[in-house]
Formats: sequence, C-alpha cells, structure tokens
Amino acid sequence: MELKSALETANAQLAARGTRLRIEQRGRRLNLRGALPLRGDPSRSSLQRISLGLTADASGLNQALSTAALVQLQLEQRSFDWTLWSAPTSTKAKSRSIGIQAALESFETAFFTDPRRRRSPASSRTTWTSAYLPYLRRLAHQSGDQQLEPTLLMQTLTSYDDGSRSRQQCATALAALARHLELPLPEDWRQEAGGYGLHRARFRQLPTDPQILEAAARIPNLQWRLAFSLMATYGLRNHEVFFCDCSSLAPGGDQVLRVLPTTKTGEHQSWPFHPDWVERFGLGELAENPAALPAIQIDLRRTTLQQVGRRVSEQFRRYDLPITPYDLRHAWAVRTIHVGLPDTVAARMMGHSVAIHTRTYHHWITRRDQQQAVDAALARQPA
Repeated sequence: MELKSALETANAQLAARGTRLRIEQRGRRLNLRGALPLRGDPSRSSLQRISLGLTADASGLNQALSTAALVQLQLEQRSFDWTLWSAPTSTKAKSRSIGIQAALESFETAFFTDPRRRRSPASSRTTWTSAYLPYLRRLAHQSGDQQLEPTLLMQTLTSYDDGSRSRQQCATALAALARHLELPLPEDWRQEAGGYGLHRARFRQLPTDPQILEAAARIPNLQWRLAFSLMATYGLRNHEVFFCDCSSLAPGGDQVLRVLPTTKTGEHQSWPFHPDWVERFGLGELAENPAALPAIQIDLRRTTLQQVGRRVSEQFRRYDLPITPYDLRHAWAVRTIHVGLPDTVAARMMGHSVAIHTRTYHHWITRRDQQQAVDAALARQPA
C-alpha cells in the first residue's frame, strides 16, 4: 500500500509539472507510459511504454521520476531517440549508453526537481551554477570519446590543483553525479579529494624560497608578478589577492595585510613571511596604486570568488609556472611553522580553523614539536 500511495503521489507530481508521462508498476519493475514517437515515424505519436529496469521500491521510484523528467525534456527538444531507451537497463547502464551529455541532463533535472530545492529556486540555481556546473563541464570536456567510468571521474578530479578548494568542490559535485547514476567511485577517491589536505606524495614537493623567487622572475607581466608575489609573501588564497587592504605596505607602514570581509572566510589579517619580500617584490606599489594588480572582473554582483580564484590558477598555468597558487599558500604556512609561530595564530592569519591547520600541516608540525623536544633535552645535558 505504501508503494501504491507513493506511485500516485509521483504521478501527481508529474501531472503538476505538465509532464504527460506516467510511472506504472508491472510486477516488480517500473515503466514509463505515455504518448511517445513511433519508432518508424517520429512525426507521429502513440501510447507506448519505456521499460526502465528499475525495481518497484522507493529508490526506484525516485530514479523513475528523474528519468521521466529527462524523457520529457528530450520530447520538448525533439531529441527523443528510441535507440537510447529500447533496452531494459538500469540507470547506471543507461547513463553509459545515452552518453555523458544525456547523463548530465538527467542529473540536472533530478537536481532541480528535488523537493528540497524547489522550495528555493533562486538559491538552487546559484548553487548549481557555482558548485556543480563548472565541474560537470570539465568532466564533459575531459571525456572525449570515453564512457562515463570511475576512471574518467578520477581524471577530471585530478585535473585540479592538488590541495585546492576547486578539487574539493569538484569531488563533491562528481560524487553526487555518481550517486545519481549508481556509478561506483574509485577506491582512493576520498584521499584524492581532500580540498584542504596535502597529498602525502607532495610533502616533499612544496617549492623552496629560491624556487619561488625564480618563478616570480619568470612572469613577464608585471601585474601578475605582483599578484604572485603578494600571495607568496602573505599566504593568500588565490581569490584573496584581489580583496585586500594594502595601505599598510606604504613606506613606514606595519606591513600587516588586511583581507577584506568579502572573502570566503571573512576579514582577517596576515603578516609577511619573509618580511624582506615586501621590499624585494616591490609590494609597496600596491599601497599607492591598487590598479597595479591585474585588471580582471572582481565585481561580486557579476562574478564569484570561485571564478576569481579560477582566473588566477588559469594564469599560473598560462605562464607554465611549476608552482600552483596553493603551493604558495602551503609554503607560507610551513615557513610559519619553522620560525615557531603558534599554530593558533597562523591558522587565524590563514583564515581557517586550528583543526584544519593542524590536520593539513600535521607532518611539519609534528617534526617541529619533535625537534623542539630534542633541542630541550640536549640543552639539559651537562656540558
């Protein structure tokens, strides 16, 4: 009785959306029934069924709703093709047979027809545009002629900088897609997905100070060189470089940079490590001339912090730099550890929690604490 009631509710939802298709139960399976193009003459329609291969239960019903929305979309766009629906396949198998584009359309439809999201359409559209669409587009771009397999998900994920916020958000978006398609995630997905963690293989790959100086000198554009140098000196996120009060960098100033409250984690202050880099990189120019930074779109009514950050990462790649924006941020954090800055203070300067700080930089923090203990023990030894 519960399934019968849920089926009636689902069909009422389809009717309310103007969808002429209906979900029906035949034995232990669910089908779609409605006016569909004739196989031999697509210009004419008749009452027909699509066998979905879905089990008649709550989970299958939810998937059937998403499939009905996809079929309706194809009918409206006159792109319906029986070859995509002729075999009784599961959602997972169908996602492969109808191609990546159709799978993404199915996911988008399911996203917006979720009752929780329909209560706030504007917010849902913003979430889709900023937190899902960029990564799904990257997936489609990466696919080429490949099928939608776990290996393609991993290929797309690892195309983002290791340790970056974009990688973390990509992992969330693609995991949601995989759940929708019943596609298994790669075994090491969680390990590779960590947006704030440093992959173990990169512990020894952070740039040294000489390498950072060398990379800065390779940047031909003076504006982008200043942006790179500001991030390296103050450990900024890639978007924060455009949302700072640099007035303290003027001659005689205290060189304490104020990151504005419009940024991801709100207002915070950061100190230069190394202080002499302020003069070495000529950062004082930013106190007098904020336009010395690259002229990109930073009006948050027209763009997002994520898009600003992506623009920075793209520019690094365009110059073929061996250093990513997050490499600079991580290298700054490790410098503070080496000079003995308390972790609580460093975390506050970086605009994240102490828990994230200690988890991300555990390797170096542990080494520092052990070295301090060894030094203290040796100091107690009699001469």
